[in-house]
Amino acid sequence: MRKILPPVPDMDAQLSLSAKMIDKKTCTPKGNHSYAPFFLEYSLLAEYNLLQKQKLPGVYIIPSAISPLKWYGVMFVRSGNYQGGIFRFQIIIPDNYPDGDTPKLYFEHKLYHPLIDPFSFELDLKRVFRKWRRNINHIWQIVNYMRKVFYKKIDITNPSDSEAAELYESNVNEFKTKVNACIEEWKLRLYEIDPEISQDDPHYLVFQPFNSEIHNGFKNAMNEFEKIENESSDNSRSYFDDAQRGLSFMEPSSLKVFSRATPNHSPAS
Repeated sequence: MRKILPPVPDMDAQLSLSAKMIDKKTCTPKGNHSYAPFFLEYSLLAEYNLLQKQKLPGVYIIPSAISPLKWYGVMFVRSGNYQGGIFRFQIIIPDNYPDGDTPKLYFEHKLYHPLIDPFSFELDLKRVFRKWRRNINHIWQIVNYMRKVFYKKIDITNPSDSEAAELYESNVNEFKTKVNACIEEWKLRLYEIDPEISQDDPHYLVFQPFNSEIHNGFKNAMNEFEKIENESSDNSRSYFDDAQRGLSFMEPSSLKVFSRATPNHSPAS
């Protein structure tokens, strides 16, 4: 993806150009294959920008450095039956995107869920995206759907894991027990690294245990940034609160001029 971008990219211009490309029905040339990779990569660039704009909580995704057709992701589940789960996944995109089939989403390990195949670890996307429609369906919608299956009530119609679906319907407590065991297993495997992927692809998501010598600097920088953001937010809130009150020299419940108290003055008598 990077080889066709200028040294100093204008992200707004790229997004605008990419959006125009995917909005045109003729944007993906079917006869001239020499240009197809460029249209594909710009379409995927637009998709990634759209995904970033959604700001989906608890999800982090980055395209592979080797192929724009593979995206690495990790999701942190913060509530519900899967609370505490940290699940890595990959999104595999067809090479004729956006004219091809629905992209696929695979988790790295077995995940106990009615909608996830217990052998291939693939999330069933066909129940929502039966046929991929260009200009209507987008990759961020896949990610958003993935989040929902861990937070919302699960539709167990035609499940990918019939055992998990049956237990979810018949014995919720036992289902939660199995889910918790699955979450703990994922945590134990969090620091595992696939050498075949990590050595070849610098964008592969790797986790390490907390090391104060390495991470304290980043932690302090994040805390300082959060402090500055909160102070800025408080100042903005104070300004808008005053503005919403209307005229600065009158109390909302009074018709008397200069009735509002100020730090240096008392209300007019």
